[in-house]
Amino acid sequence: MTYERIPWNQYFMGQSVLLSLRSTCKRLEVGAVIVRENRVIAGGYNGSISRDTHCFDDGCYVVDGHCVRTIHAEMNAILQCAKFGISTKGAEIYITHFPCLACTKMILQAGIEKIYYLEDYHNNEYALKLISDIKVALEKVNLLRKYFDKLTFGKNDESFLFEANEE
Repeated sequence: MTYERIPWNQYFMGQSVLLSLRSTCKRLEVGAVIVRENRVIAGGYNGSISRDTHCFDDGCYVVDGHCVRTIHAEMNAILQCAKFGISTKGAEIYITHFPCLACTKMILQAGIEKIYYLEDYHNNEYALKLISDIKVALEKVNLLRKYFDKLTFGKNDESFLFEANEE
């Protein structure tokens, strides 16, 4: 029997999905992971700035159809790199949803060389043009169940997921 390791794109996209569970704006839960040389250098999810009110506490603050209370996952990940002095030049980013135009421009300006995304989401035509013109690689990833079915959450019994006293 041969063992098949989870491919890098599945591994890192799985991490972005896990990060999305931390989102504090429930309009769209997004996660992002920045990777360089197959090592995670930052992660982010959409939510309010530190020490501010969260959407799930006081509701979304919507202006022109957008929640302005939140920072996008991609921005949070790139800002984490800036905060800790980590270069994003030559990195890759894994995002649960196609990035908005503003995040696309930020990703490109940060020197990120490849964008992986899981779900299409209002794919902006100009964002696609910029990605193409600047020759940044773009790849849609489909998570394959075979790499995640063996997750046991610390126990081999699926009933663990449905315990009565969950917090």
